[in-house]
Amino acid sequence: MEALGVRIGLSLGPSAAALAFVFVGVALGTLSGLTPGLHVNNLALLLASVAPAVPGPPRLVGAAVLAAGVVHSFLDAVPALALGVPDAAMAASALPAHRLVIAGRGREAVRLSALGSGLAVAFAVPLAIPVTRGMTVAYPVVRAHLPVVLGVVVAFLLLTEGSVRAFCGGAAGFAGSGALGRATLDLSPAAPLDAGGMLTPLFAGLFGAPVLIEALSGSGVPEQDDSTIAASRRTVGLTAAAGCLAGAVVGYLPGVSSAVAAVLALALVPGSTDARGFVVATSGVNTANTVFALFALSALGTPRTGVMVALREANAPVNLPLLLSTAAIAGVAGFLLVLGVGDRYLRAVGAVDQSRLSVGVVGLLAGLSWLFAGGVGVAVFGVATLVGLVPARFGARRVHLMGVLLGPLMLGA
Repeated sequence: MEALGVRIGLSLGPSAAALAFVFVGVALGTLSGLTPGLHVNNLALLLASVAPAVPGPPRLVGAAVLAAGVVHSFLDAVPALALGVPDAAMAASALPAHRLVIAGRGREAVRLSALGSGLAVAFAVPLAIPVTRGMTVAYPVVRAHLPVVLGVVVAFLLLTEGSVRAFCGGAAGFAGSGALGRATLDLSPAAPLDAGGMLTPLFAGLFGAPVLIEALSGSGVPEQDDSTIAASRRTVGLTAAAGCLAGAVVGYLPGVSSAVAAVLALALVPGSTDARGFVVATSGVNTANTVFALFALSALGTPRTGVMVALREANAPVNLPLLLSTAAIAGVAGFLLVLGVGDRYLRAVGAVDQSRLSVGVVGLLAGLSWLFAGGVGVAVFGVATLVGLVPARFGARRVHLMGVLLGPLMLGA
């Protein structure tokens, strides 16, 4: 602990004011997490833009920002499960979470996601100090050889595809998204909200709209069975732990998303490579990344995520006892909210006409692209949507579309 320059105490007694700020953050994270297409980094940048004007001590404003980020990382899995479910005939090429929903196991998927995130928080706190020490030592070497490291990651993702056709589709998706990222990531278009950039239209187009378009002819969320978890406790625990460790990698290795890290993590856990394992691992990566990034900010003074940037913009001191207590409270709240909201969200989406819902959400994604990146963002959203349709047409995983970040980094853009 001394090597990190921090001291963690257990005697912190949160005041009523601190709890009030934390629960405001929980409420904001709930709203953002349940909004399709709203990336946690955009939430963080929005919070960063208004944080200086919020009345209250910076340390409590920072607690609210962190709570919002943690809860968002729990709840953003819910719309991902419920929206864009394709027809059962397309189950083989559907997202892992959607395969569970198509099979009537959506309620189980909700609980797997909650467990993945919840266990990741529990694992991340005791692991954060040794992992941060190790990554602090290793990062300069990784950074010096970043193109090679990222090249190995990309090669692994492509070589683990199940066929030559899928390999080609994945390579095409990587190349197309990489070219798009190189052309647009550095743009700073005028937009209604001064807290965006190009990530929203790029991610909404590459990962959001194609799933919804492919689901236009589907019948939506079918009737769901009971919520019993079929995976063993041991498998869930090991997968969540692997996702937790992969969350640390996401925080230190630029361009590696939670989906990429989940694929890498699942390779370490025998018997967990099915859809259930992917849901647990991805949720674990998302949430653990926030905790590890907090320790990285304390140790290195460098923000590794949008939430940590927002903490810095709010001039919030890195008070680890307060912020870890905040993460714990937000983690419990996020876990309970996923369980309380997830089933209802699935039922509500299942009761709506699938075509109208998909068109409406695509319109919402286009609207968010305009809010965060103006007219340029809408145009980029359209192009990204076309690129995002490629991998699934070849039976490849959509994770290759992370070339939008990996490609420019490998080329030194």
